[in-house]
Amino acid sequence: MRPRTWVPALAAVFAVLQLANVTGRDTPDTKNYLSYALDLRGDSKREAAAATIEYACAGEASTAYRRQKVDVVRFHAPDPRPQVRRECRATAWREVDARMRAGQTGGHTAPFSSERFLRIFEARPGYPVFLLTFVTVLGVTWGMWAASVVITVAGGILAFLILRTLSLPVPLALTGQALYYVLPCGTTAMRPMTEGMLLALTLAAVWGCALVLHGHRTRAGLVLVGGSLAALFTVKHSQALFLGLCLAGAGLVIGVRRRGRERDVGRGVVALAGVGCFAVVGTLLLAGVLRYPSATESVQDLLANHFTRPDRTRPWPEFLHLQANFWTEWLRRQLWQPLFAAALAAGAWGALRGHRRAFGGFLVAAAFTGVLTQAGHPDINIWGDRLMVLAWLLPVLGVPLLLERVVREPVTLPAQDRSERAHSLG
Repeated sequence: MRPRTWVPALAAVFAVLQLANVTGRDTPDTKNYLSYALDLRGDSKREAAAATIEYACAGEASTAYRRQKVDVVRFHAPDPRPQVRRECRATAWREVDARMRAGQTGGHTAPFSSERFLRIFEARPGYPVFLLTFVTVLGVTWGMWAASVVITVAGGILAFLILRTLSLPVPLALTGQALYYVLPCGTTAMRPMTEGMLLALTLAAVWGCALVLHGHRTRAGLVLVGGSLAALFTVKHSQALFLGLCLAGAGLVIGVRRRGRERDVGRGVVALAGVGCFAVVGTLLLAGVLRYPSATESVQDLLANHFTRPDRTRPWPEFLHLQANFWTEWLRRQLWQPLFAAALAAGAWGALRGHRRAFGGFLVAAAFTGVLTQAGHPDINIWGDRLMVLAWLLPVLGVPLLLERVVREPVTLPAQDRSERAHSLG
């Protein structure tokens, strides 16, 4: 199988399938990222708000129309799109006009929410910068769609490259690419939010780990890991912190384990752990210098419903109480529908077996950042477990590694079965 043919073919098939939903993928946060990008393009606050509202309301109208078409009671009712657009525009402009009259015109994002809440998005310029070229060249609707396709396709290709660096056969590497597209990674990455970039940049860091540990390209791998962590800081600095922390932790665990078995720790493991430590320290220092929202501010955002309610006087005890409730309910739901748990178990089994256990340790660490992200925002109502989506990288890469043994080691029949089979064929 020729990768030059199959990799782009698989990516092209995925892209064509995404034409089924050009609009209607956005979330409330999308408005902040899009208006930020339009501000970078040079639009005024009102122009950016107008284009963003049109995009969001078109998506809301499209979703309402699709739902009505399959509503067993209202499928024959008039097209709801014009009314939904009018109501959506009126609601959005009422809020924006009120905030602009109150003098909320600073920053890059249009005033869809309070200044305090929008500070969170002001600290994430990476994704709006990525959107800038697409919305400028293709317009808002097709630009947002194309940007999502490009970043999702890139994630699948990175999965392929990682598996090939680990010397997996092309069919298994293509399996990893396909799994990225069909599992929640692909669905979530296609939504116009930061998760697609977080997935792709985390995969780039994992590829760097593979190059260091198995690709015999230590310098290139370390540069890739460091560059990915730096880029993650611009997209969502908490992810850079979590990934750096997890890589450092994985290196420490692997080093202690090897020392306990009187084995050489390995320069690659030490170097990757060092890069992770540097990322943690650098993220904390730079976030402090830039005065990015703190962990306490993030907890207040969660408990005060995006600052629409008064701050909690004792946020951390309440946060820990919510944590306990969240994980109890989350576990109950996973036991009810155990696909995610089974996929994680299969991925971990494939990643941590054989001679690639060191890489598997770093892969598990990278996937664990999804758990940390969810723990930082324990809201059970967030769509599709998108905060934990990074954990799906474990089955994306681990399942092909698990299947490798089946492909490389054909089943051998016992001698009696072979003679009986030969006799029957004769």
